[in-house]
Amino acid sequence: MSEKKVIAVTGATGAQGGGLVRAILADPDGGFAVRALTRDANSEAAKQLSAAGAEVVAADLDDEASIERAFAGAYGAFCVTFFWAHFSPEKELAQAGAMARAARKTGLKHVIWSTLEDSRRWVPVSDDRMPTLMEKYKVPHFDAKGEADQIFRDLGLPVTFLLTSFYWDNFIYFGSGPQKGPDGKYALTLPMGDKKLPGIAAEDIGRCAYGIFQRGEELIGKTVGIAGEHLTGAEMASKLSKALGLEVAYNAVEPAVYRSFGFPGADDLGNMFQLKRDFNEQFCAPRDPAIARGLNPAMQDLDAWLAANASQIPL
Repeated sequence: MSEKKVIAVTGATGAQGGGLVRAILADPDGGFAVRALTRDANSEAAKQLSAAGAEVVAADLDDEASIERAFAGAYGAFCVTFFWAHFSPEKELAQAGAMARAARKTGLKHVIWSTLEDSRRWVPVSDDRMPTLMEKYKVPHFDAKGEADQIFRDLGLPVTFLLTSFYWDNFIYFGSGPQKGPDGKYALTLPMGDKKLPGIAAEDIGRCAYGIFQRGEELIGKTVGIAGEHLTGAEMASKLSKALGLEVAYNAVEPAVYRSFGFPGADDLGNMFQLKRDFNEQFCAPRDPAIARGLNPAMQDLDAWLAANASQIPL
């Protein structure tokens, strides 16, 4: 039996990386093995991955040498950063650079960089249609990822750029789901007007990444956008109503109102939704659900995700 190709997965205990780890482990005859990278190899989540059959290795994205050690001998790597752990675009850019250089030094054959668009391509810092944040960003959690794309290119890496979409899981974990108003009625509040929002189950991002590794050289140098479905706020509210068994209205607010809500990152997310609203066609176009289903035949639409997860949405 030929030796399996090892995929080193950063963020292995997180949403995207964890989905990829599980996808590889669920296909024992697929020709790939998984090396799960995590800051704390003794955490409960890391122990669960080890018990499931993953090789668990300690690595810190702020420590380039540790990434290099973790990538050594692997065939490929899935590279992802998590802005919301620190709210620092500069840290995200530095971590992306560290992963890219480690990939170059260890001679990886295929790298997936989980990225997003640099919003400043569409709304320059000088453009006052949306506020500039942290002095030089419009959508900080997008912009540093998009800026980092060039690092991977400049190093000549065999990279596939993976454009992700809004996680439906946010309805559970980040207070993005329906909220009960003073009148006792529930509403989904988004500054998207009547425009469509590409969405995806977080688990399906990892499955799509696995599909990209399976395709191999065919997708090196390409940008691949993924989504399970493109839906308006009203369509999402309707599906939530059906799944939750209660009426959920769609509350379309202006981005400035959303930015004023005051929770951590509200200004960043307000700008993000405005970007998706104002440049809807450009944002949706690369995120073709048909392409995502080709990579991941088990891709869920929102109804399927809600059937499995609606009970976890806090009300």
